[in-house]
Amino acid sequence: MTDTTSSPGADGGDALVTAFNAVGADYLFCSSGSEWAPVWESLARRHRDGLPCPRYLDLTHETVAVGMATGYGLVSRRPQGVLLHAAPGLLQGSMAVHGALLAGVPMVVSSSESTTYGDGPGQDPGGQWYRNLSIVGGPHGVATPFTKWSTEAASVHTLPTMVTRAAELAWRAPAGPAYLNVPLEILLEEWDGREAKPLVPPGSTHSSPEEVDPVAQLIREARNPVVVTETAGREAGGFEALVAFAEAWNIPVVEPDSAVCGNFPRTHPLHAGSDIGPWMDEADLILLVNCRAPFYPPSRRPSKAQVVVIDEVPQRPHVVYQVLFADRYLEGNVANTLRQLAKRAKDLDEAAVAVRRTAQDERHAAEQAAVADAEARARAQQRTEGVDPVLVAATLRELLDGADGIVVDETITHSRVVKRHLRTADPDSYFYVQGGLGQGIAVALGVKLAAGERPVVLTIGDGAFTYNPVVPSYDASKAYELPLLIVVFNNRVYKSMNLNHRRFYPDGAAAETGEWLGTDLHRLPRLAQFAEPFGMHTETVDTSQALGPALERALKAVAEGTTAVVDVLVTR
Repeated sequence: MTDTTSSPGADGGDALVTAFNAVGADYLFCSSGSEWAPVWESLARRHRDGLPCPRYLDLTHETVAVGMATGYGLVSRRPQGVLLHAAPGLLQGSMAVHGALLAGVPMVVSSSESTTYGDGPGQDPGGQWYRNLSIVGGPHGVATPFTKWSTEAASVHTLPTMVTRAAELAWRAPAGPAYLNVPLEILLEEWDGREAKPLVPPGSTHSSPEEVDPVAQLIREARNPVVVTETAGREAGGFEALVAFAEAWNIPVVEPDSAVCGNFPRTHPLHAGSDIGPWMDEADLILLVNCRAPFYPPSRRPSKAQVVVIDEVPQRPHVVYQVLFADRYLEGNVANTLRQLAKRAKDLDEAAVAVRRTAQDERHAAEQAAVADAEARARAQQRTEGVDPVLVAATLRELLDGADGIVVDETITHSRVVKRHLRTADPDSYFYVQGGLGQGIAVALGVKLAAGERPVVLTIGDGAFTYNPVVPSYDASKAYELPLLIVVFNNRVYKSMNLNHRRFYPDGAAAETGEWLGTDLHRLPRLAQFAEPFGMHTETVDTSQALGPALERALKAVAEGTTAVVDVLVTR
């Protein structure tokens, strides 16, 4: 921290903006609250005087603000600023903040409290804090369970460095949101101009050769090893490093249903699908690469395989119950560790490698044939109403081929279909929304904000769509010129709820009478119509023949700068 001369009128709002500028935040994602007038005044002054500051996004819902910061952070991998309103705004956005924690996205979230309730010197914060907005212990107490770190800035003079500390903690592994309560009185207090030092990227940790060499020897001796990964692709360079490692050792890679991003090309001959089940008894070595929860139930351990965990922070502090059955840990930077292991792929037993490569070639060919067969059957269906979801995913894949597109997925019962038939093959080309449903549109908007000209597609179920703050999301899309293609897999039912009811009570009263509660969505209007007041492109599709042309028109509209919503009535 260095002393500088404060400018006339400098206060805590200036201190906060200066701090976010110093930590390298490109954006302040704000869902407005009455405490942020000092920040708005600072931004207005900086805009007037041509001074640097993060770009401010005025958003009309907390989930949209946090979700967009999440999407932007998935691509940029750097902490951004999020401003919410008091404890109620924090509570409204808490699901999305928790989603950012699960997704491993760094951000600094702030909201406010009063410390004087009008009884102290200085400007009156307003009676609403005394009557309605205050919460026992302050909002930083509320934020503790769903953030990496949560505290209060107690002085305008420490505020800039507190923001720096929050950003540094958010950025370090495991990355995630940090929360800072900034009381309104602090924002209004005169600031002496002491600024925060610019944020420095985290240093990297590396597994030593003494740790890596024995693991390389385990791989060399293994007859039937397998890699299981959930989030290798989330690390900078992790996708490419995993491909190089798998190719060097000729090891198949499984992306289980719990995978939250693209980690390995689904078109690659070494991609071994999403089912870890066949490997539980067959594998003699399982390499868990950035894999927080590979086994379910957790007590389901491999019958004979040794387990090596490759993860910078293998024991996730926010996971309540986590079982890895590890025999060895390599806890350095994942991409670096994989590169070290790839270099050690020497003196291999070529006969053993040939055997497992032949087996994987057979698995891969069988999967290719199964995908092709499923798509052929989907195309052959001649229904008068409804489209097979396999055909929706396959058509999207064909239309996105060569377009460098990104898919954000908030489907539930169709998520396996989406992953299997989209067959994404590039880094940062697929993200699955984490935490509770209702964030997908916002996350996709944030991804688009970071991705520039790359087309961004959101695949979403009708149930998840209704959880989203649709109107505020569409407002953000239009206001900030962030066009998306939104494809709704609409089966007119909360199917996951219905499946559990049938699973738990197969011969129950509901099965006998047909009274399935908590599931019916037929009463909803056509979902694409919500976009019409915003002048967006809308389509409703209920036949296979109409699907391809509708998606083509929608993608054309997106390329021309407007969000397009295609509501596809699917058969299941």
